[in-house]
Amino acid sequence: MAQALRPNTAGSLFATDGRSHPLQDTLLAVTLTLGVTAFVTGFFDQLNLLASWTGLAGIVTGAYGQWISETTRERFGLVLGLGAAGVGFYLGMAHGGLFG
Repeated sequence: MAQALRPNTAGSLFATDGRSHPLQDTLLAVTLTLGVTAFVTGFFDQLNLLASWTGLAGIVTGAYGQWISETTRERFGLVLGLGAAGVGFYLGMAHGGLFG
């Protein structure tokens, strides 16, 4: 039980197992960026192409990130990014879709 009291000093910011996960961290950052971009641009009618395409890309990267994620912290951030990307995607589709 001593390992439960030991602080985590190694690994990345989102890794709770003490190992580095560069691919998962990159997918997390990309998913969050695409999700926020899709969410914000989804509220503007003229930016429907940007919202729908970034939302779709965020959903794809987030789904792959969920598939290969190894820690709860990574999954939590990916779910936030997926939710934002999904809302932005659906708003972009409602305002004109993927092809205008």
